[in-house]
Amino acid sequence: MSGLIAGLSPAAKLTNEAEARASARASAVSIVLGVIWGGVNLAWMTSPEGAAIMQQAMAASATPETAAMMEGAMGAMIGLMAFFIGLQLIFAGIQWFKPNMIVPILFLLLVVYGLLTSVMGLVMADQMAAMMGPQPQLAPWLTYGSLAVLVIQLMLHISGIRGASALSKFRRDAAA
Repeated sequence: MSGLIAGLSPAAKLTNEAEARASARASAVSIVLGVIWGGVNLAWMTSPEGAAIMQQAMAASATPETAAMMEGAMGAMIGLMAFFIGLQLIFAGIQWFKPNMIVPILFLLLVVYGLLTSVMGLVMADQMAAMMGPQPQLAPWLTYGSLAVLVIQLMLHISGIRGASALSKFRRDAAA
């Protein structure tokens, strides 16, 4: 257990295969953290408060002709979100049991994209309100919680990449 905790640090020195494996598994821990936060988002979206805010947002951006179509889109969006949460669990299992470089790199790119779009959304909120009128606001805990989770995931995926790289190096050296 202490090897896993030490492996979560992106600056940890990796001196053997066990430490490298623990560090590579940091990416799986990061994905599970994302799954948990996705579950929180999904629960919020299906709560009365979240559903009302989502309905308001869709109504603000919809024309009368597309309002009915937006109702169906909400259900599809919730289903798609649940599908991606399940898919992330599969990737977390792969990274935990067969650590590799591909999963942490893929999720690092997704996390960086999420961070950039979140920060740009916050920076551009006033301009969007000026162009499209006032938009319903998400709960602040949801916005800032997402940013915090993304920063933590960024660190863990960096650690996962370092660990997977060191793990493959240790395995190559052992095979030689």
